Amino acid sequence: MEGLINGIINAFGGITALKYGKELIVFIISLCPILELRGGLIAATLLGVKPIIAYIVSIIGNTLPVPFILLFITKVIDWMEKSKVKWMKRVAKWLRNKAHKNKEKIEKYGYLGLVLFVGIPLPGTGAWTGCLVASVFDMDRKKSFLAVMTGIIMASIIMMILSYGLLGGIIN
Repeated sequence: MEGLINGIINAFGGITALKYGKELIVFIISLCPILELRGGLIAATLLGVKPIIAYIVSIIGNTLPVPFILLFITKVIDWMEKSKVKWMKRVAKWLRNKAHKNKEKIEKYGYLGLVLFVGIPLPGTGAWTGCLVASVFDMDRKKSFLAVMTGIIMASIIMMILSYGLLGGIIN
């Protein structure tokens, strides 16, 4: 993941010259699916962003898309499935399969399962996928939002320890 983050940092390298450019890169990475705040905090460490600023910016970036995903992802998937464009149908199928692949993990423990799914920083988990699963299985949006937010806080604490503790120790 570090190589991918470095690639993104290099792609946005000119932004670092701005007053809050490093923080903007952390924010943008934290917004992105797959990378989310996990990637944002690694980028923050690599960019030398102060830990408290990195923590706040990455949480805001990771949280911003959550309500929109919970509200609209199933409508978008339904629309894509009805599309005549083949790649849209493939993406919709992939998204539904991704949700169904994680159904058992969430159903076994309910909202606590959603918290753990979002909060334990493993590949394929996170707020985006957690919201996808919650939406596809029509879980209560308010409870899902609270579970995802709790998971984001949990993941942020774990990633702060890994990013600024272990990775920070290697870099410095």
